[in-house]
Amino acid sequence: MTVNGSGILTARVGVIVIGYNDAAHIGHAVRSALAQGPAVAEVIAVDDASTDRTAAVLDRIAADEPRLKVIHRTVNSGGCGTPRNDGVRAATAPYVMFLDSDDALPHGAASALLDAALRHDAPVAAGLCVRRELPRRRDTLWQASLYRRPSVHGSPEEHPALLRDTLCVNKLYARSFLTGHGITFPEGPFHYEDFVFSAQVLAAAPRVATVPDAVYIWHVRRDAARPSISLDRERVTNWQARVRAHQRGVEVFREAGNAPLAHAARVKFLDHDLRMYVRELPGHGPGYRRAWWLTARDCLAAFDEADLRAARAPARWIARVVLAAPAPRDLDRLAQLAAGPARLLPPYAEVAGRAVWAADLPQVHLDGLVGPGAKPARRLPVTIDASLCPRARSRTGLRLRVHDLYGRLAAARPHTADIELRLRDGHAVMESAVPLVADDGAWRARMTVDLSELAARGRDVTDAPQAWDIRVRVHCTHGGTLRTALRAAGGDMRPVALPSARHGLLVAQPYATASGSLALRLAPGVRCAVGVALRRLRRSARGRRPQGHPDPS
Repeated sequence: MTVNGSGILTARVGVIVIGYNDAAHIGHAVRSALAQGPAVAEVIAVDDASTDRTAAVLDRIAADEPRLKVIHRTVNSGGCGTPRNDGVRAATAPYVMFLDSDDALPHGAASALLDAALRHDAPVAAGLCVRRELPRRRDTLWQASLYRRPSVHGSPEEHPALLRDTLCVNKLYARSFLTGHGITFPEGPFHYEDFVFSAQVLAAAPRVATVPDAVYIWHVRRDAARPSISLDRERVTNWQARVRAHQRGVEVFREAGNAPLAHAARVKFLDHDLRMYVRELPGHGPGYRRAWWLTARDCLAAFDEADLRAARAPARWIARVVLAAPAPRDLDRLAQLAAGPARLLPPYAEVAGRAVWAADLPQVHLDGLVGPGAKPARRLPVTIDASLCPRARSRTGLRLRVHDLYGRLAAARPHTADIELRLRDGHAVMESAVPLVADDGAWRARMTVDLSELAARGRDVTDAPQAWDIRVRVHCTHGGTLRTALRAAGGDMRPVALPSARHGLLVAQPYATASGSLALRLAPGVRCAVGVALRRLRRSARGRRPQGHPDPS
C-alpha cells in the first residue's frame, strides 16, 4: 500500500539499525525509527554479537512493538557492512534506510524521502544529515550545498558533486535496485564501508532525488569510551583504511566504465580527505608521520594532472608537495594550507618568476598566485597572525599582523580590517573596524575588546561557557575585500580569571582551534567559571585535553 485514504504515505520503508555494545543508545535509535509513523513498515535491528545489554534492550522493545524484528548475530563481524547486509536480506519492505545505534532519525525523515522517491520514480532519495556535537548540541549541516532545494538528477554523471556525500545513512534506497545490481557493503572488518557502497550505488546510474529536509541526526560524541571510526584517527591504520576504501571506490567506477565518476572521486579525495588528515599531521609522532606520508604518496601516484588541476588550489599544492618530497616535511605549513580557510605561511619562494613551495622544491608550482591567470586579491590564501592578551578590567588586547603574499597585497593596498567576534553556538556578534598600518613588508593593527560586554552579549543567548570565533575582513583600495580567519600566533593561551563589575568573575582563555585559528573562551559568573574548572579537572583525570573547534569528517 502506498497512500492511505488521507493521502498519507504508508508501510513502504524498512529501517535497518545496526549496533554493537551500545545498550545506552540503541533504544533511542530504534524508537526514533518507529516514531516515523505509517511510512515505516518495519524496523530491523541487527545486534552484532554484543556482550553488554544491547540484545536485552532490543528484545524488550520488540516484545511490545510488532514492527521491530531483531537479528542476533552469534559472531561479531568487526565492521558495519556485514550487519547492514544481514538487515537488507531480512527486509521485506520495498525501500530501506540505514541507522546507526548511536544516531537518530528526525521526525518526518522517512516520509520526506519516500515522497521524493515515489514522486520522481527515483530508486535513491537523499536529504540533509545534521552533525550534532554532544553534549552541547552544536549542529552543522553535512554537505549542505547538495540539499539546498528539492532536485532530481537523471544520473550521478549529470551531477558529480553527489560523490561528495559518501554517507549511506541519509538516504533511502529501493530494495529491488540494490538487489538487482548486486549492491552490498564490504563484509567483515572493512572500515569506511560507506565509500564502497556509495560508489556501487552511483556506478549503477540511478535517478537521484534530493530534498532539503533534515533526514538524519549524526551524533558526535568525542568523549565516548569507544570513538566512532571517523573520529578514531589517532592511529595511522585509520588513514590507511580510508585510502583503501577510496581506492576501492575508484575501482568500482572504473569497472563500470565510468571514467568521469572515477575522476570526480579522486578530486573529492584531494579536496576533503587529504586536507582533513593533513591538518592533523603536526600532532602525531614521527612513526605515524612516516607511515602516513608513504601511504599518501602511493595513493597520489595514481592521480594524473587533470585530477590535480580540478581540485582546489590548496589541495593541489599539498598533493604536489607530498609527491615531490620522499619524506615528511613542512608539516605546520602544510597543515595551515589545509585549514579552512586556507593560509599560506612564509617563506614565499620564487624561481624564474614562478611562485614555488620552497627553493629546494622548485617543481612544486603554486599556480594562480602570480603571473597570468592569477587569482584576484580577495581569493588569496593570506596569513594574518594574531594574539589575544587578557588583562585587568576585563579587557583584552588583540594584535594582528597581515603578511604580504608575493607582493599581491602591496599592490592591492590594504587599509582597514573589520574584526568580527561571533558566538559559535548562537547569533551574538561584536564588530569593530581598525586601520592597518604598513610595517616592513607587512601590515599591523591592534584593538581592545571589552570582555564584559562580549560575555553579556553571549549571555543573552546562553548561560553556558561561550566560545567566540574571530573572523576578519581586509578592505583593499584595489582588489576588493578579503575574508579569512586569524591564525593563533603567540600570546599566553592559559585561562585568566578577571574581576568584572558586571559578572563578578570572568574567566577568559584564548586558544587555537583544530584548524589553527584564534578563538576565545569566556566563562562569565562564578557558577560558570567553577563549572569550567570542574570540567578541566575531569579531562585531566581522564588524560584528555580540551578539544578545539572540531573539523568534519
